[in-house]
Amino acid sequence: MSENTIKENEDFYYNGQGYKVFTEKFHLKRGYCCKSGCKHCPYGYDKKTDRFIKPIKKI
Repeated sequence: MSENTIKENEDFYYNGQGYKVFTEKFHLKRGYCCKSGCKHCPYGYDKKTDRFIKPIKKI
């Protein structure tokens, strides 16, 4: 990412349990998949199968 700052409600939000959840926009700005099974993964990674199940979105 070109910026080191992330913005609440744009790049992440807090879920009901208080955990930070990164948005699809954040993942696209980062530019790669971390293969952690993120909730808003735009790269389509499925942690259960260790495969990409949908085409990669572009900004």
